[in-house]
Order: sequence, then C-alpha cells, then structure tokens
Amino acid sequence: MEARAELEKGMASDSEHLVRQYLEGHANAAQAHFLLGYILFREIQEEAKHHAQAADAKTVELGASQLSFKEEKAKASLAEFTAGAKYSKPSAFDLKIVALDYVLLGDYMDADKWLTRALQRNPQDSEDWYSLGRIKYNENRFAEAITAFERCLNLDARNVKAEANIGLSYAALGRNDEAIAAYQQAIAWQADSPNKNSEPFIDYGDLLIERNRPQEAVPLLVQAVQIDPSERRAHEKLGKAYVNLKQLALAQAEYEAAIALAPGNARLHYLLGQVYRKEGFIDKAKLELERFQALNGTAAPAGAPQP
Repeated sequence: MEARAELEKGMASDSEHLVRQYLEGHANAAQAHFLLGYILFREIQEEAKHHAQAADAKTVELGASQLSFKEEKAKASLAEFTAGAKYSKPSAFDLKIVALDYVLLGDYMDADKWLTRALQRNPQDSEDWYSLGRIKYNENRFAEAITAFERCLNLDARNVKAEANIGLSYAALGRNDEAIAAYQQAIAWQADSPNKNSEPFIDYGDLLIERNRPQEAVPLLVQAVQIDPSERRAHEKLGKAYVNLKQLALAQAEYEAAIALAPGNARLHYLLGQVYRKEGFIDKAKLELERFQALNGTAAPAGAPQP
C-alpha cells in the first residue's frame, strides 16, 4: 500500500525501492511482481516526459540514452510480469501493461497477442480498443485497426483520436474519400471545444498534400499550428505544403520552427537545406546538409540535388 501511494504521488523510483524490499522476503508474491512490472513501465513514461522538451545540442545523445533506458526498463518490466505469473493469474490490466511493454520494444505481434487477451477479459475498456487499433495499424493490418477503433467509439462516442485514426487507416488502404470523411468528422466533433486535438487537422492536411491539393491543406495545417504550436509535425507538413506552392520563405519559417522543436531530426535539416538551396542561400544549405549527414550518419539521399 505504501508503494502504491508513492507511485500515485509520481515517486516511481521510491515505489520501486519499497516493492523490491518487500520482494526480498516475499519472492512468491505475485501482486508484488505485477506491481513492480507496472512501476518499471511508469518509469519509462516519466523518463520520456522528462526528455520530451529537450532542445539543445545534446538531443541526439539523450535520444540514444533514452532508447537504451526504455528497452532495459521494458524488458525488466516484462520479467516481473513473467515472475508473477508463476504464482497467480495476471489481471486484464496487467496484460495491458505487458502489451504496452512490447509496443515500447517495437514487437507489435506480441503486443497484439497480449492486448487481445486483456480485451477478452475486459471488453469494455475503450482505451484498450484504441491501443489495439494503433498496434494493428503498426502491423499494417488496417482493416482490423478500423474495427478496433470502431469498438473504441462504441464505448467512447466522439473520441476524436479514434476517429482520426480511422481516417489514417482508410488512407493507408487507399480509400481516400472515407479517410477524408473521418478526418472531417473528427474536426467537426471538436468545433466548439476549447481544447482541440491537432491530429485530424495534420493528417487531413497531409492527405491533401499527397493528393496534390496543397492550397486546401494550408488552412488546415495553419489551424493545427495554432492549436498546438509545439507539435513538430504540424510545422513540417505546413512547410511541405508551402514548398509545393513555391512559397519558399514561408516554407523556410515552418521548417525552422520544426527544427527548433526537434533539433535531432535529420530529415528536417535535409528539407530545410533544400529550401535554402532553392532560395540561393548556399552557405546555409551546405550547413544544413552537413547537419543532416552528422545526425543520419550517411550521405544525402541518392539522386538528391546538392547545395
């Protein structure tokens, strides 16, 4: 109980210490193993939140360090659930955390398996249906993803994220008209909300760009930037729309804003470098290409124009 209380206060490391102390004398306590597995998962979340706003020269190094931390903690978390399962049957919540550990490890097949089992025990969890939809999407099982997102909506009507992801799944299937309808629905649902979600605006705008309709994409992406100026994708996609419209000064400003939010993203440096090149800023273009190569560890993409 003390460990759970510390966890609720956001003191995951203190909570971990208490549970490990308890396990020293109660190695066969299944609930303690399950709790420790959950604590380790929460520590990954806290670490990710801590580094989310990192925007200095150490970004790449921190990213690599964070990745190692995430993998180690996720594997340790899974080990605790495996240990606990020797003594007691895990709950639907425990299986959900197991699935999310596998997501963090990029193992979507196992994530799918365990989250499906969690939903068999508790099919009324809308959040789990949403997570399963995301897992199915990452497995390129787009029709199944749509089904999962629809189950989420049956339990949580007007869930903007679920509807937006239905749009993404339809787009992945090449069913663009249905994708657009889903994006429009997600946008309409939050018309009167003071706290809008920028995701459907970004994804709708991106689809319009892909369909060679950048002029229509711009207002959507401008809204996305206004909703969440810290969303890197909104700036990146808006920059892409401006490039397609040959409005290079505006594209430059958006790519620069995206890089300020994600300085370790190699692709953004390459895209900005190409805009600088088109504007005639050769020295700036060369610098961005060098940054791209340093971050990516490779030469520029084959066939790409050089500054």
